[in-house]
Amino acid sequence: MIKLTFCLRRLPHLTHEQFHDYWLNHHGPLVRSVMKDIRVKRYVQTHALGEPALAAGLRAARGAPEPYDGIAELYWDSREELMAVARDPLAQKAGALLLRDERTFIDLPNSPLWYNEEHEVISREEVQGAR
Repeated sequence: MIKLTFCLRRLPHLTHEQFHDYWLNHHGPLVRSVMKDIRVKRYVQTHALGEPALAAGLRAARGAPEPYDGIAELYWDSREELMAVARDPLAQKAGALLLRDERTFIDLPNSPLWYNEEHEVISREEVQGAR
């Protein structure tokens, strides 16, 4: 599978709660509404917990930068499928719709995204078998 990973930072005028509510309850259904056009096989939102003290301690121990507000992951079956999506006018129209909406809640210049391929190192089955 091919995955798009999108590390999201919220626009400065949005609170943590406003950002997560909008992302889950407005943008999530919008992605669902065009999923056939963009041929996505799976869409996952990972929301930051918003625990300032816990996050600050974790960052301080590692010298890490400010965390993202969340991560979006979209999956396709293959590189060929992804390339077909890139050429499809319906997918391009759906992508433009999603981008317009993203501009209303995501700090796009500070939210990196890239295509990647997972390499599973420890599987759920392996962990369950070890118990």
